[in-house]
Amino acid sequence: MKLEVLWNDNDYVIINKPSGLLSISDRFDATIPSAYHELLKQFPGLLVTHRIDRDTSGCLSFAKHPQAHQFLNRLLEQRKVHKVYHAWVHGSLATPSGFIKDPIMEHPAKNGKMMVHQKQGKEAITEYQVLEDFGKFSYVACTLHTGRTHQIRLHLSNIGNPIIGDAMYGLTNPVFVSSLKRNYHLSKLAEEEKPLLNRLALHAFSFSFQKEDGTQVSAEAPLPKDMQAMLKQCLKWMR
Repeated sequence: MKLEVLWNDNDYVIINKPSGLLSISDRFDATIPSAYHELLKQFPGLLVTHRIDRDTSGCLSFAKHPQAHQFLNRLLEQRKVHKVYHAWVHGSLATPSGFIKDPIMEHPAKNGKMMVHQKQGKEAITEYQVLEDFGKFSYVACTLHTGRTHQIRLHLSNIGNPIIGDAMYGLTNPVFVSSLKRNYHLSKLAEEEKPLLNRLALHAFSFSFQKEDGTQVSAEAPLPKDMQAMLKQCLKWMR
């Protein structure tokens, strides 16, 4: 497995993780491939700094030695790392930009799931900006000001705009061209229509911070083909 490296210096490496690949190996099944164990073959001694969900694509960072690891962890705790995600969501957002500040806690009855709770939840802040609004779907940029588990997914769902393909907080329904284009006709050569977008439509677009020596680290992960295709088709048929 060849992973696209977006940034590589003496202290850090940032990759463009594909959707479907774990950030680190499953604790219950170490045989499942992960970005971390694939990178260890190329960068021995690599240390995990943060994770993104299996089905989320985009920027994933690692440290090459303990000092760099401790420094970046401290920046993450102090909210001094700039992280921007791009997402496709259902519907139109109420306002073209804004902040979602719903506190988040672990769901008491559903393992691995989070929930909004005004009293017991921890502070969670997501800034969003609508990049394109097509009515039925919207293309949104989200900046994380805190880093709670499933923060963007839960926040967008809680305001009524769940991310496409989010089985946990929304709908699993894939998007087809036929749902965008009027009078769509399937090709005579095709037995059935293939989905245009058939996974969690969330992408870690950029990751940036300032190193201990003042050097600026900045990485951007190109939008995956399926999310690009969604934008192209929406611009073509829904504008």
